[in-house]
Amino acid sequence: MSLLVIPIFIPHEGCPHSCVFCNQHRISGVEGRPVTGPQVAQSIRIWLERGRKNTLSRVQVAFYGGSFTGLPVARQQDLLSSVQPFIESGEVQTIRLSTRPDYIDLGIVDFLQKQQVATVELGVQSLDDAVLEQSLRGHRAADVIRASALLGTAGMELGIQLMVGLPGQTFSSLRKTVARVITLAPAFIRIYPVLVVAGSGLEGRYRRGAYQPLSLSRAVLQAAWMKKKMTAHGIRVVRMGLQPGPELERSLVAGPYHPAFGELVNARLMLRQARKLLSRVPPGRQIRLQISDRDQSVFRGVGSANIHRLTSLGLSDRFTLHSDPDQPRGIVQLVPEDKNP
Repeated sequence: MSLLVIPIFIPHEGCPHSCVFCNQHRISGVEGRPVTGPQVAQSIRIWLERGRKNTLSRVQVAFYGGSFTGLPVARQQDLLSSVQPFIESGEVQTIRLSTRPDYIDLGIVDFLQKQQVATVELGVQSLDDAVLEQSLRGHRAADVIRASALLGTAGMELGIQLMVGLPGQTFSSLRKTVARVITLAPAFIRIYPVLVVAGSGLEGRYRRGAYQPLSLSRAVLQAAWMKKKMTAHGIRVVRMGLQPGPELERSLVAGPYHPAFGELVNARLMLRQARKLLSRVPPGRQIRLQISDRDQSVFRGVGSANIHRLTSLGLSDRFTLHSDPDQPRGIVQLVPEDKNP
């Protein structure tokens, strides 16, 4: 069954911190007055009307941006109560929100459960205290572990947001963060590359030469490694890269931005699989590779980069490519010889 997500943006609300990389109005492209409860209800009605053709969809209202549980309780109540009539009517099934790990305690979890919130995403970014301190996050790794345990005990679905390219973050630090996140067993994660955007604290550091962002290729490699590790442990990676938009692109100062960052990562992972299989094929012989029919463009890569790479390695004439609608996405499979035509 598909999932229809109705997005409600509350950029930077509820968060007194100014993380060094953050300017959510620039990143989300959402400015103006804070959304009200009646406006939330109106948005839900509009999205439901658009989605009525697909009667098999489950519907989730998702509050993006900000730190939801850092809002005044009356503000939280106003926003969440606007969703309740749609849950009672069966038109909406779940609510998702994001918050800081240090804004979760037993009282908050109890309140969220009573408001039918099923999923909480924690803005973790890193589990290295030195990196968190340099990023001015205002919380520590211990806060993440405590909040994750509280949400898990309550039976709520846990999501975790991580970043690559944070100040002071090395690949060793990233590996340790990933290992610790795996022990928390979140249902899903998001991976964002750090960008230098106008108006963020990181902009000043960058212009003074005190911070150097990752190159695009390095950010893709690190995100690909993360996705492979998470997937191997049954953790879904639901997004890689920020949502592209004109406001973000206008405000971009530096960093590994690409409007199809996630596709670059997935293409890199498919290239690795193909190279591993083809490296075992002697010159002059040809094998049959199979992918999902929905992975045709990902296998080729953006601008056919993967095909060009395989050609430069002398591997492009060692296979024929076939697709199967029943094959899981993201997998390059060798078709056994007895099944070759």
